[in-house]
Amino acid sequence: MISFASLTEKVMNGLRIDDAEALFLFRSNELLEIGSLAAAVNEKKNGKRVFFNVNRHINYTNICVNRCAFCAFSKTADEPGAYAHDLEEIRNRAVEAASQGATEIHIVGGLHPDLPFRFYQDMLRTVKSVSPSLHIKAFTAVEIEYLSRIAGLPVAETLKRLKADGLGSLPGGGAEILGAEVRQKLCPEKITGERWLEIMAEVHRAGLKSNATMLYGHLEEYEDRVDHMARLRELQDETGGFQVFIPLPFQTENSLLKLDRKRRCGGVDDLKTLAVARIYLDNFANIKAYWVMLGEKIAQVSLAFGVNDLDGTVMEEKIGHDAGAQSPQAMERDEIAGLIRKAGRIPVERDTLYNELRIY
Repeated sequence: MISFASLTEKVMNGLRIDDAEALFLFRSNELLEIGSLAAAVNEKKNGKRVFFNVNRHINYTNICVNRCAFCAFSKTADEPGAYAHDLEEIRNRAVEAASQGATEIHIVGGLHPDLPFRFYQDMLRTVKSVSPSLHIKAFTAVEIEYLSRIAGLPVAETLKRLKADGLGSLPGGGAEILGAEVRQKLCPEKITGERWLEIMAEVHRAGLKSNATMLYGHLEEYEDRVDHMARLRELQDETGGFQVFIPLPFQTENSLLKLDRKRRCGGVDDLKTLAVARIYLDNFANIKAYWVMLGEKIAQVSLAFGVNDLDGTVMEEKIGHDAGAQSPQAMERDEIAGLIRKAGRIPVERDTLYNELRIY
């Protein structure tokens, strides 16, 4: 019989909770107790330091051969609003980012039917030509699979070539929900959850770090969230290549996937999901509250629920905002540092690989 007291004792003794205990936490209404436990776990790992970085998003195209039910970003080439940036436009955005003190360029886009593999290599080289010190975090596992196909190369060789051209790490997108039943309804055209994990294992073997995400608040149940995190925890045990876990709340506003209002997640679910992730994912150093999708207020409160990372300044994020996110397009260094400080935490600017650059 699981009780909160026994689970708390187990966690505070440094023992790993199992799937049934994680499910118990998700089903519990004791939000503040869960948050307090997650905060204690986080403080043991990270003290009162909260990370952010100065980054710029470049979503190079929204034209995509996949049309996932939940996605409000992707378009066919003949749809109004479809675009594909050329290398000059990408370079201009990288120059702007560098002039604003960015240390990271975050690049993701649709699976364009006509761009050759050479374009992606040239895109990486173009960004690196602006400043060799810019770290390029680019391409989801879904994109890597697609690039390997259009290049006619195994994933390992694809990664080797992209790394030589400037790829520094990978974001965690495309994971959505890894379990087959929900994934088949949510994004049947995407690679399977098993394939996503296989590609991330290849990424880690190539010496590249990556993030890991989970899209929640749509068709899944709590059991699916626990299963998703269990698969991530198992791979992390094997490779140690994940830097951070990022739960992403589903944005309903502009999605073709319409949900009953009862299924939509709110602030309580957001905070609980972040807290359970911190307690369950004992082999992840960092849990991120992505303020772009959560909003600044929930992201700030999450710092009392086990979170130690608020992402970054972002600058022109399209995917979440096309889906209906109401947050600003960017935040200044001082704004994000102020959010952290007002929550009683210590703002620490980091680079992509979690090296500390400056304490505010």
